[in-house]
This record gives sequence, C-alpha cells and structure tokens, in this order.
Amino acid sequence: MINELESDLDPSLVRQFGTVADGTRVSRATAALQAHGITVLRAGDAEEAKRIVLGLIPQGSQVHHGASLTLQVTGIIDAIDKSGQYEALRPRLLSMDRKTQGDEMRRLGAAPDVMLGSVQAVTETGSLLAASASGSQLGPYVSGAGRVILVVGTQKIVSDLEEGFRRVNDYAFRLEDARAQSAYGMHSAVNKVLVINRDAVPGRITVVFVDDVLGF
Repeated sequence: MINELESDLDPSLVRQFGTVADGTRVSRATAALQAHGITVLRAGDAEEAKRIVLGLIPQGSQVHHGASLTLQVTGIIDAIDKSGQYEALRPRLLSMDRKTQGDEMRRLGAAPDVMLGSVQAVTETGSLLAASASGSQLGPYVSGAGRVILVVGTQKIVSDLEEGFRRVNDYAFRLEDARAQSAYGMHSAVNKVLVINRDAVPGRITVVFVDDVLGF
C-alpha cells in the first residue's frame, strides 16, 4: 500500500524519508530520547513490535488509540479491540452519539490508562513530532494518558526539527492525504503538530523502534 502511494512522490523524497535508518542513526536517536526521559525499545519486525507492546500493557487496562496505520499493520489494533483482555476505548467511542454524548466522549478519550499511537518524525536530537488533522490523540500524548506507547518505523528518524517538519509536510502528509481520499473519500490536513522535546515524568512515554518501514 505504501509503495503504491509513494509512486506519485519524487524518488528523492522516498529515499530520504521512506528508507529504514541505519544502526548509527537509531543509536543516536535512542540515546537522545533516553536522555530526555523517554524509554526506547527496539523490535526487528512488526510481529516483535506487537509482542513488545502487548507485554507492556497490563490486562484490564483502559487502552485508547488513534486511527494509526502503524498500529493497524502490526496487528496491535485488533489485539486491543477484539481480544477482550483490555478495556478498549476506541470501539466504545465509535458506538457513541457525538451530538448527545459529545462531552462524555471528549472526557473518555482524553485520559486513558494507556495511549497507543505513532509519530511522523523522531529527531536524532531526541524530539518527537506528531501531526494530526483532528488533534484528538495529542492531548493524551502530552499529559492526559497515564502511559504512552509509540510504535515507530525507523524510516521516520530525521536529523533535526527542520528536517522533521519537512518530513511531515512534504512526505507523510501527502501519503496520508492520498490514503484518506482512497479510504474515506476526503482529504487529510496538517492542522495540528505536536513537538515533544522531553517528558516531565521519566518513563511515561515509550518509543518502540521497529527496523521496518511502517506507516507514514
């Protein structure tokens, strides 16, 4: 799916932003993130990433996630929403009426025990960039969730924030926009961008780097 969407992009962008990072770049990003209070784990592939993530979540936990392609292709969404081992919030929210239950939905999604997701860029200097059309996942990332677990393909590692914003706007957005049009018949948008440089609670955020091209 990603390769098909990438066919409309400049090949130089695909090489720069869609290629798995080498070990040196991963090591630099890992060290910088850990110095900023963010835990880093590493998986060799999507299946190992799934095992790691599920091993971090106690059974019965209240778990929320956005509509993440990364979580979808790793099988994490199905494991959370369909296994019955967790209090999965997204299916519950999708069953509610926004007109009559909007306030309840907002509060329910704002502060889960565990928030799962991904980001669009990770810098070698230890920052995370998350772009969103709605912004619904950003509040839990910042401080609402008790714990945040982000699954990130290493193709998302960039040198610095400047390159990170280029990855968001010139690469990730264009792929997500094409996917949204195909899947939902509507455009996406970079309406809100979150930059996390450090977390005030060491270990609250965990990044699981995956040595594979996952998501945008």
